[in-house]
Amino acid sequence: MNEPTLNYVPCPGLASAHTAGTGDAHPQHRMAYWEWNATGNPAHPHVVVCVHGLSRQGRDFDALARRLSLHARVICPDVVGRGQSDWLADPMGYQLPVYAADMLALLAHLHQKAPIASLDWVGTSMGGLIGMALAGQPGLPLPVPVRRLVLNDVGPVIQWQALQRIGQYLGHMARFESLQQAADAMWAISTGFGPHTPQQWLDLSRHMVRALPEGGLTLHYDPAIAVPFRALTQEAAAAGEAALWQLYDQIKAETLLLRGAVSDLLTRETAAAMQERGPRARCVELQGVGHAPTLVADEQIAVVKAFLGWGSMEEGVQAG
Repeated sequence: MNEPTLNYVPCPGLASAHTAGTGDAHPQHRMAYWEWNATGNPAHPHVVVCVHGLSRQGRDFDALARRLSLHARVICPDVVGRGQSDWLADPMGYQLPVYAADMLALLAHLHQKAPIASLDWVGTSMGGLIGMALAGQPGLPLPVPVRRLVLNDVGPVIQWQALQRIGQYLGHMARFESLQQAADAMWAISTGFGPHTPQQWLDLSRHMVRALPEGGLTLHYDPAIAVPFRALTQEAAAAGEAALWQLYDQIKAETLLLRGAVSDLLTRETAAAMQERGPRARCVELQGVGHAPTLVADEQIAVVKAFLGWGSMEEGVQAG
């Protein structure tokens, strides 16, 4: 079966928890990324970067990446503090500017390994905001401009109630005796992801945990990612909307907006505005799904594949 390789890229900026106190004059942290390529060409010039949500990690995209990798190099990073990546010494680094800078380092690294001629971005929730930051700032040192951008259930306006819901569980590191117990606990707070078979959910959960030295399992991420999240006020969130709209309005990439029909994070009103301004996103609404679609179901994968140029939109759900 087509499987990814695990790689690392050094990123400038804040010291990681593993390097803090070493006296390194140029502190770095390492970001892990999973590379998928079933084309037979390890230097394939078409790259698709898939970036996960706030408390997730790069293996979320296994089902999608396995299919896309028949056509391109597919890169699924573990954003710093998650998965196999380093943890930061300063929790306040867990914010969009550091994430965007890390992605620039990743793209430069990939381009040096094998030149990128075409670049697409698939971003779920936080990963979509990172994509907006890169595609919406002219003059950034990208190897090539983002050609097509998929924003998965996220936009410039994020509902405060959804942030409060996420804040109720973010950073609470339970201990689990088994993968199944962990999967069951995660499902209890993830029903917005929509219907999944037990096997699909177990596969999604497998990379969401790490082993504890004393035995058992806990969640994969640094609990300190919750520190800047909890420091966010409703007033600051509202003030940030103007900056996010400015980024969105400057995007030149062809843009697809996926919206869970019952999403509590991305409203229909925001989705409608995104279709009328900036890149004028094409919107596809996914029925029976909230925040956020996992891009595991065949019909969801078909929509993304078609948008990126490898299939027909009719294979998936109808555009809204």
